[in-house]
Amino acid sequence: MKLRGAISGFGEVAARAHLIGWRTRDNVNIGVIHDQIAERRHEAIRLIKNVRVYDDLELMLDGEALDFLDIASPPALHSPAARLALNAGAHVLVEKPMCLSMEEFDALAALARRKGRVLMCVHNWKHAPSYAMARKLLDEGRVGDVTSISVDRLRVEPAGAGRAGGLWRSSGSLGGGILVDHGWHVFYLIQWLMREAPETVSTSMATNADGVDEVADLHLAFGSGRAADVHMSWRAHARRTSSTIVGSLGRLEIENDRVVLTDRKGEIESLPVRDIPDDSYHAAWFSGIASEFESAISQGPDSTVARSNLDEARNALAVILAARASAKNQGNPTNIAT
Repeated sequence: MKLRGAISGFGEVAARAHLIGWRTRDNVNIGVIHDQIAERRHEAIRLIKNVRVYDDLELMLDGEALDFLDIASPPALHSPAARLALNAGAHVLVEKPMCLSMEEFDALAALARRKGRVLMCVHNWKHAPSYAMARKLLDEGRVGDVTSISVDRLRVEPAGAGRAGGLWRSSGSLGGGILVDHGWHVFYLIQWLMREAPETVSTSMATNADGVDEVADLHLAFGSGRAADVHMSWRAHARRTSSTIVGSLGRLEIENDRVVLTDRKGEIESLPVRDIPDDSYHAAWFSGIASEFESAISQGPDSTVARSNLDEARNALAVILAARASAKNQGNPTNIAT
């Protein structure tokens, strides 16, 4: 039988990425939607044949025999929704960030263990063709031992600025800020590429009038002596998404869907990859996450895919919390809790 799934929070990322991604999975049926906003429930009715819609999450979980819940609501709602779903016996997939405090994270992970349910976060950038190519080249030893990584995430404004669905990004009470919105992706990617979690972070930030971070510069130090530098901005003059990975045998540069490898002799190899346009939804990437989540449900919460995802998520949250502490302490290096 098909897995019975529901989406909680049917904003643009759910409608334009999650729903499309789930539709690539033959063994999954999304037939239930929860959202408190009537307009979004109407959109679900328009997009999904015979869908059942709810404005009350507890009522939905009580009334539907769900195998899993996909949570795509604003960050401040992630932890309460995940807790309700786990207690209802459903597996849970959560948009980033999984939650906003380490106490919430550890409580959710413990609850998932007790219930024997899978709890995972949407780490979709690992399924971006350019970063999948980078990981493949690293696995093949083409770059050698990685010594440093630098990442730029530049935007002229937060995604969805001026639209109701994007207002959370500039709201502290809803869990917004560039560290959460872009940083979460950057931090799990760095850990995935380095195969190591950072130990300290030094941070400088600029915030909006409400104290929500809009620009951030971070230096991440690893116990092995390696380092990563990250620059993120919602105040840039142009959009840019790029990374550079330096290793003992070469240098790997990633710019959107273009990957360039330069070896120690200066020989350049361009490795173009096919990708959808660089937008905020990335439906094709979500298909990869949907496949991973489906595999984790099949293999169980102790499977490698489930455990590695939780490990990456916990470390991403730990970096965000330490980065904010460092910024408050004039950018001094701050230990990243593990």
